[in-house]
Amino acid sequence: MKETGILMAVSSLPAPYGAGDLGRSAMAWVDLLAQNGVTIWQILPLSPTGYGNSPYQPYSSFAGDELYLSLETLAAEGLLPHAPEPFRADSTRVAYDAVRAWKEPFLRQAYGRFSPDADFEAFAAQDWVRSYAVFRAFKKANGGQCWLTWEPWQRDWPAAQGGDLAPYAEEIGFQTFLQYMFARQWQTVHAYANEKGVRILGDVPFYVGVDSVDVWAGRENFLLDADGHPTFIAGVPPDYFSETGQRWGNPIYDWAHMEQDGFRFWKERIGYNQTLFDIIRIDHFRAFDTFWKIPASCPTAVEGEWIEAPGYAVLDALYATIEGLTLAAEDLGDLRPEVLTLRDHYRLKGMKVLEFTLDLSGRYARDGGARRANQILYTGTHDNDTLYGWYASLRTAERRKLRRWLRRQGFANGTVTDRLLAYALSDPSEWVILPVQDILGLSGWARMNLPSTVGSPNWEWRLADQTAAAHALRRLRAQILHRRTDGTAEEVER
Repeated sequence: MKETGILMAVSSLPAPYGAGDLGRSAMAWVDLLAQNGVTIWQILPLSPTGYGNSPYQPYSSFAGDELYLSLETLAAEGLLPHAPEPFRADSTRVAYDAVRAWKEPFLRQAYGRFSPDADFEAFAAQDWVRSYAVFRAFKKANGGQCWLTWEPWQRDWPAAQGGDLAPYAEEIGFQTFLQYMFARQWQTVHAYANEKGVRILGDVPFYVGVDSVDVWAGRENFLLDADGHPTFIAGVPPDYFSETGQRWGNPIYDWAHMEQDGFRFWKERIGYNQTLFDIIRIDHFRAFDTFWKIPASCPTAVEGEWIEAPGYAVLDALYATIEGLTLAAEDLGDLRPEVLTLRDHYRLKGMKVLEFTLDLSGRYARDGGARRANQILYTGTHDNDTLYGWYASLRTAERRKLRRWLRRQGFANGTVTDRLLAYALSDPSEWVILPVQDILGLSGWARMNLPSTVGSPNWEWRLADQTAAAHALRRLRAQILHRRTDGTAEEVER
């Protein structure tokens, strides 16, 4: 069966309080997907966003962002006297700082009314929960500063377990409560999606942020100096997105240490995420084969070298340990053949992005990407422009070539965006995933992220309500359902 998915971040869901949450709006979104034959909902990482509000620079690989907690659900459980009046409900941008500041008093009020039970105590006893709660308590006490600037006893707490935690007990309890409620609310959404025939495709960044509990509590897993600062950082060399490359700033893994302890970090990290999602997409999968190692002193990503990683050993360990593991690979970019060999050895679905494969440079337009079954076809991802924005950026001659090519393929009706969506849905790929911005035909203002830039407006776009998305999915419903019957490209309604 060929399946269709929609890519939309939880933060982009319409909801009453300025950002998407795990309440009624998430359930309504699942209903809308199921009603129109969509069987995969791809989301961005759920972890607490760090630098630049990026979900790819999270504070933890395990924790969930309290931004997504539904106040309506907390009120229904009696933890709030009533659901608050809406706040920034109609905004098409997530004002992260404003929404967090507005929601926090309600979350603390809910914590004050909460009575721990055995289930809560068992959750709180997990090592990652304890470490995360202490990390966030220390972070709050230090004005949100990176752990590298904290007092020595706080920086070294994971190893020494020293110092008096009594002054931080209330905040530690609050942070534990937030994670407990997040886990409950997310699993409710996840179970509801599965009941409706929708699987969740979660995104796991290959790297973690330096200002994270992963690094603070697991320094041995990374290449750091004696004070905990990265000696080398991650990124990619100059490419399509940037002439100076992308300097992400994430610390590089100490693969020698990880091999010695059987890749415990990876088994715990991916194993926990497997409980959250049905499918895990590994962002920057190519780093399991080779990774770009940049000296931390270099201000750009121009300086660096490709280093081989023990990808086979890691993936063997994951599949041997984690039952039912389903992975997909983000395998974009200029890759050496060994990356694809690694991907295919485990029969992982890779990615084809339509915007990247449409060649408009010659006399005739063409789709230069492989048309094969075991892959995921995207019209675009969170890192590139919307279809409409991409088309608008083309030169007049390129637009003309594209329209002619679409007509020759048999897609002559509707807007260019409509025709590109129809072409994508006719592809033999087993999974076709469409960003919600593309099915809405939105211009470049709605893109989620512009690589190599930090801060607003990245990660901020959201739906004010579901009406337009409902209309758009209904228009695509016949083609989506036809894919589920394994119709060939020639049989798809045009």
